[in-house]
Amino acid sequence: MNKVLIANRGEIACRIIRTCKNIGFATVAVYSEADKNSQHALLADEAHLIGAPPVRESYLNSKKIIEIAEKSNANIVHPGYGLLAENADFASLVEAAGLIWVGPSPSTISAMGDKGKARKIAHQANVPILPGSPAISSSSLDSLSTFSKQIEFPLLVKATGGGGGIGMRSVREEAKLFETAKTVSELAERLFGDGSIFLEHRVDDARHIEIQIFGLGDGRVFHLGDRECSIQRRFQKVVEEAPAPRIPANIRSKMADSACRLAASQKYSGAGTVEFILNAKNNLFYFLEMNTRIQVEHPTTEMISKQDIVYLQLMQAIGEKPENLIDDPPFLSGHSIECRLYAEKPEKNFIPSPGHLKLLRLPRQSDAIRVEASYIEGDTITPFYDPMIAKIISFGEDRNCAIQNMVLALEQCQLEDIASNLSLLKAILRDPAFERAQTNTNYLEKNIATLIGL
Repeated sequence: MNKVLIANRGEIACRIIRTCKNIGFATVAVYSEADKNSQHALLADEAHLIGAPPVRESYLNSKKIIEIAEKSNANIVHPGYGLLAENADFASLVEAAGLIWVGPSPSTISAMGDKGKARKIAHQANVPILPGSPAISSSSLDSLSTFSKQIEFPLLVKATGGGGGIGMRSVREEAKLFETAKTVSELAERLFGDGSIFLEHRVDDARHIEIQIFGLGDGRVFHLGDRECSIQRRFQKVVEEAPAPRIPANIRSKMADSACRLAASQKYSGAGTVEFILNAKNNLFYFLEMNTRIQVEHPTTEMISKQDIVYLQLMQAIGEKPENLIDDPPFLSGHSIECRLYAEKPEKNFIPSPGHLKLLRLPRQSDAIRVEASYIEGDTITPFYDPMIAKIISFGEDRNCAIQNMVLALEQCQLEDIASNLSLLKAILRDPAFERAQTNTNYLEKNIATLIGL
């Protein structure tokens, strides 16, 4: 019998458990002291304490997780997203222990996880990249001006080991470059153990478009369409949708081909996402990064493709043939939108707002509405982890229908005794710019005061 240890927490752990139950795989959860009553620990067939609340003492404790996998006789490890999902050393430890790793090879994770190396790989695969610098070590920041003179402002300063919007800052003038780079470098050293950064030209009127791919490990790569993730705060996504609206068919096809070509060059295995910046003025697109794991926003793709991506991941991992389940080209229908409901204060620069959920009402699930949640009424959101309460996903036969269904779903949400971004989400869905699909990565920054009524 297959038994899956989920090296994660929260809604993605609950999501993986659901698919495992559907296909008869046993599940093992790990939980920190702060998560002892969490939904993922309660839903799994068995759950094991992993350590103290801070992630470095619990969910990032690779050796402890391997020990629990062996102790519980799990034979598969699914990392979800975030935490250890893109940690090549952890993937190597899993494989060295004789366990099945759900994801691409450690070497692929390492190559794509280093943003500088990933840019080189993309260039070699004939995928367009933005002007940028090579990696600059924390001890070589004095050389910044040499590279900034070769790249047009505005710039993004990025940690080479960053991801998910973490370790990234925008800078518009030379005078602020050094301090910005120093801040990013110090943050990268603290979070990723590597203070290296690089510079990249920033496209102001940019759209953030990503392609969901699935590789078979032999050079064959399928795609399951695209998503738009342009509505972001602090470079982290808030509202996503699939397919990306208002993109010319030839550009959509070129992005998908580029994503598959890049993944094929690495003989990619399993689910992954290739992210692009699309210049809204001229429809030129550029490689941003590749995420070597399942995405937070994967449900939107599942809604329009009728595929269970976690199921595909597990089948690939145990040696089954997911290619028999995927259409090439993909058959996609309808439109899907995802809103991330966070415990945070948008009016206070989105600072987290942990606390007790005295009242929590989420939308009723149906063919048109899907909810991925990690909390129920009475739970407490702690300050130790990402403050996402739930993901709400709508589906409609077209984009207008998906928007209407999402508006109705958000109206069903109720929270008490905790601050959230619910009002902001409602405002975004009703904003004419969103209705016309005319948002970009600057949208929230420029419109936040109006959206929250300040």
